[in-house]
Amino acid sequence: MSYLEEIRLRGRDANPFFRLMEIEVGPFGNGEARLSMKVRPDMHNGVGWLQGGLFTALCDEAMALALFTVLDEGTGIATISESTSFLQGVRTGEITAAARVIKRGRAVAFMEGEVTKSDDGSRLSLTSASFAIMPGHKELRGH
Repeated sequence: MSYLEEIRLRGRDANPFFRLMEIEVGPFGNGEARLSMKVRPDMHNGVGWLQGGLFTALCDEAMALALFTVLDEGTGIATISESTSFLQGVRTGEITAAARVIKRGRAVAFMEGEVTKSDDGSRLSLTSASFAIMPGHKELRGH
């Protein structure tokens, strides 16, 4: 079963990170994907803000899911590089990562995503990334 089929069938239970972080799978397809999660106190850094790496991790997962929607079954991917700009912190509530494919080549795909507050849509972070595309690697999810 492909990763996309597993996500459609099992939702967050198809991905151990989704279960750990209680990530909800939103709509995905045609090179786009949305994921959301509630900010919990155990996700805070030492001064009470959501730890910044979680913005990047949520966006990375959304970008990977978006990319899988435009690849042939059995194609693997791996993050090559990723850059996140942090615009605003958050302490509570729910956040949403929206990602999309910018350009897909034979060997590399360029992606972008943003994390927003789910309640009012204010931008929290912007992420851009490049992913290796590896046909025949049985959907490696090394991102």
